[in-house]
Amino acid sequence: MSGRTLFDGASPKTQTAEAVKQLIAYQHHGQVPAEMPAFYRLSGEMVLVLSNKKNAYYVTTAKACSCPAATYHPGQPCKHQRKYFPTKPEPVRTLNLADEIRPAGKWAGGHNGPVLEVA
Repeated sequence: MSGRTLFDGASPKTQTAEAVKQLIAYQHHGQVPAEMPAFYRLSGEMVLVLSNKKNAYYVTTAKACSCPAATYHPGQPCKHQRKYFPTKPEPVRTLNLADEIRPAGKWAGGHNGPVLEVA
C-alpha cells in the first residue's frame, strides 16, 4: 500500500477506483474483488462511495464529503452524508387539540371582546 492519506481531519480526498481496489485487496488478504462495490464502509465513521462515472470514490464522513456538491454547498450535508449517516428523527410532538384551535384572546382574561346581540 502506498502511504496516501484518505482523510487528514480537515477535508476528505477523493480516491481513484484503482486505489480503492488495492485497498480492498489489501484488507482481504490479496483477494481482488470481482466487481467494484457501489460503496465500501471503512469504519463506522467513514464510507467510500462510487461516483456516477465509476472512475473514483468519494470519501464520506458524517461531517464532510469529497464530492463536488459538498464543495459547492459548504455547511450543508450532501446526498452521500444523508444516505450513509442519517440524523436522528425529531421526536413526534403530540397535539392537544383544545389548545391548538382555541384563539388567543385579545382582551384581559383571554376573552375576545364584547359580543353584539343581533335582533
